[in-house]
Amino acid sequence: MNQSKFGKGTKFWYPELSNIGKAVFGKDCIIHSNVWVADRVKVGDRCRIQAFCFLPEGVRLGDDVFLGPGVVFTNDKHPPSTEWEVTIVEDFVSIGANVTILPGLTLRKGCKIGAGSVVTKNIPPNETWVGNPARKLTD
Repeated sequence: MNQSKFGKGTKFWYPELSNIGKAVFGKDCIIHSNVWVADRVKVGDRCRIQAFCFLPEGVRLGDDVFLGPGVVFTNDKHPPSTEWEVTIVEDFVSIGANVTILPGLTLRKGCKIGAGSVVTKNIPPNETWVGNPARKLTD
């Protein structure tokens, strides 16, 4: 974890229980225990990453992102590979517990993903998506 860069005020709960690569964290983040954050991951300011999340190389979190417990990002459509896809999570996105996000997607500003969902498509801004595969929640 010494190789990562941490913004001012970022806190880790029990870092010895996590695997933190050469990632860059913004300021005032809270990272819970038992998370995996790989090399070349970028985490914005004021993000909250709950326990048991998996962020492989290529994940980019904007500011004020919430990841519930057990969120899993993937970065390879056809493993094993060394050419990983980038997944972008824009500002103010909230992702519920045990969500799986396929590689190469963009979750736009302010969207919400319901617990247990599997995200297979880009998500438009300010929409709520749920299910497997995730679908837009209608009013």
